[in-house]
Amino acid sequence: MTRTPASEDALLNDFLRHLSLERRLSPRTVEAYGRDLKDMAAWLDQQQLDWRRLGQAQVRAWAALRHRQGLSAKSLQRRLAALRAFYRYLKRRGRVENNPAMGVRAPKAERKLPATLDVDQMTQLLELPGDEPLDLRDQAIMELLYSSGLRLAELVSVNLADLDLQDAMLEVTGKGSKTRRLPVGRKALEALERWLQVRPSLSAGDEQALFVSQRGRRLSPRSVQSRLAKRALEQGSPRHVHPHLLRHSFASHLLESSGDLRAVQELLGHADISTTQIYTHLDFQHLAQVYDQAHPRARRKKPE
Repeated sequence: MTRTPASEDALLNDFLRHLSLERRLSPRTVEAYGRDLKDMAAWLDQQQLDWRRLGQAQVRAWAALRHRQGLSAKSLQRRLAALRAFYRYLKRRGRVENNPAMGVRAPKAERKLPATLDVDQMTQLLELPGDEPLDLRDQAIMELLYSSGLRLAELVSVNLADLDLQDAMLEVTGKGSKTRRLPVGRKALEALERWLQVRPSLSAGDEQALFVSQRGRRLSPRSVQSRLAKRALEQGSPRHVHPHLLRHSFASHLLESSGDLRAVQELLGHADISTTQIYTHLDFQHLAQVYDQAHPRARRKKPE
């Protein structure tokens, strides 16, 4: 059966609208789904197939081809996940009988450990000088990122009404439009209180964002990234600092101190605990290093 592009593209567009309007996924996530599925659509065109006639053998052939062409295991896993989700949608609506992507697995990806700063490096980073409004804003941003383990998108979307200074709590909206309440540490509270005292000098009168730019409007993600990188250089940080580095450090330090994986999962807003488990590897690396340095049977014999 020859593929008819108009009808097949309509199926894909219906799915992307479903992700955006019904599942309320972020525009970036919807765009990623669309990009991944359009790659399969282009391959279907070349093979003169359509979505309804795609079988598991063809999915395997497509995955093998893309892997030979240099697509990483992680990218291939993501594309297969998008394809499985698309066919679940089509099946629920009676457009197809089977999900051909089920049972097709990408090669196992090597899991990279996230970079972190140790406690001393983090302490040095957060000791920002200055008492100008932008200094106080940057101090509050960095303290809050580390205190509560926020994603960048969560940080820039926080409004004044989301912050409860009296109870030291913050409500954020994470992936999948899920909200969670997070504790705010003492140092972050102090930094936020200093920032809130000078915020009116920068903010436009009707702006609800907690963090604003010099123009008085909500701070953009790119601005936060560039300010953090600049501040880290000023503080002599040993590595490039970005918002997620503070989130990784938050998770690693908390897990190292508490050992409570479920609590860290909840604080980070991870839907699947396997995502949080990567920090146990970081913790083990630290413990192994301590062991090697401290245990009398592990220490290397000093040369005579």
